[in-house]
Amino acid sequence: METGSHIRLVLWKSAKAVEKLDQESIARTGLNLTDFGIMEALLHKGPMTINRIGEKVLLTSGSMTAAVNRLENGGLVQRIQDPADGRCFFVHLTKVGRRVIQEAFENHRKRLESAVEILDEEERVELVRLLKKLGRHAESMATPTD
Repeated sequence: METGSHIRLVLWKSAKAVEKLDQESIARTGLNLTDFGIMEALLHKGPMTINRIGEKVLLTSGSMTAAVNRLENGGLVQRIQDPADGRCFFVHLTKVGRRVIQEAFENHRKRLESAVEILDEEERVELVRLLKKLGRHAESMATPTD
């Protein structure tokens, strides 16, 4: 029987290997991790406020502002004022930005797909089910941080 500590070690090593592949794949797109994450969120979720994007990509508001400024200066995103609330701005992909992230994301998706091609569909479903089960249980055992 596999022990909890051995499962943790195998899970950690696997996660690190996938993370390395993920980071290398994103680097191949020519975007940094932050810019890729922001643009990918906008591609799949649509226009959002800076704070909402920060929640999605786990960045502080200061980091988000700097990143959006960088993307805006590069012509990849633009801020558009909310007509219903003039104090609020939504970040949108520009046409160029949409083209850049669509191509980058597709290349990234293919690279990650190649990593999991070793698993058949049944194994993929089972892996996701087991990881969610383990994650939910571990989360329920963890001490609240609040």
